[in-house]
Amino acid sequence: MIKYILRRVIQSIVVLFGAVVFSFLILRVIPGDPAVMMLSDLATPEEIERVRQSLGVDRPIWVQFLVYLKQIFTGDFGVSYRSQTPALGLVLGYLPATFQLAAAALLITIVVSVPLGAVAAIRKGSWIDSLLSGFALVGQSVPVFWLGIMLILIFSVHLRWLPTSGQGGLQHLVLPAVTLAAAQVALVARIMRSSMLEVIRQDYIRTARAKGLSETSVVVGHALRNALAPVVTVLGLQIGNLLGGAIITETVFGWPGAGNLLVNSIGARDYPVVQAMIVISALVFVVTNLIVDIIYVILDPRVSYN
Repeated sequence: MIKYILRRVIQSIVVLFGAVVFSFLILRVIPGDPAVMMLSDLATPEEIERVRQSLGVDRPIWVQFLVYLKQIFTGDFGVSYRSQTPALGLVLGYLPATFQLAAAALLITIVVSVPLGAVAAIRKGSWIDSLLSGFALVGQSVPVFWLGIMLILIFSVHLRWLPTSGQGGLQHLVLPAVTLAAAQVALVARIMRSSMLEVIRQDYIRTARAKGLSETSVVVGHALRNALAPVVTVLGLQIGNLLGGAIITETVFGWPGAGNLLVNSIGARDYPVVQAMIVISALVFVVTNLIVDIIYVILDPRVSYN
């Protein structure tokens, strides 16, 4: 198992380096000059050139990349062009709100989708199974921004049960978390149903029933653990989708998270902040999937380490 983990760590490092290169290059091919965006329309060419020199964007691209790598290894992503504060500190200040939203959405996904998928598999062909199929179709088809607006209209404008935007208590978290989790619940519940259907057809499940075990013991003690293996993998992959979807959700609900910061920083060509955000997001995604891979082999010992 140690060799398996080491191999996955090396693969994760390669992926993370690819994200670093991507985050550097993608901003350099976008039209626009950060020096021009920082100055007024009345700025002279000399003033623009001085700002470009102070930002280091007048250097050759390979020099900028080497400086960028040095900054990453030292934990220094530079200073935000807009706020003149350390980019890493700025991003880390906004991340807790995004993680709070993503964690709430992930919790809703697990609590709702796993039991729903398992029950739909056990009651195959029933109204619960039909309901799940319809919900899965709708949940993965509806755009996040449209669902968020509809929830605001229903629960905030008409019923006045929940606030429309902002961050505060639990009531502020409900609508954004449900909006972000809707598509994930639909996907994970469908996968849980398929996995559970495959497991309950296995010989050891029939043997457990033949031994006189109750249906609850068979499902919870024997079927559920094996059915969860592919679900855990999917949940790990959905971490990236949750962080990506949080950008739209935060915009709709005015949630003060890193998604709003990223959108504004891209518009302002604030290289240090965007690069810090991309690298940190990639790090979270890579580490999460590494943990999921380890959990997967614990849940299913049949997975080869070779």
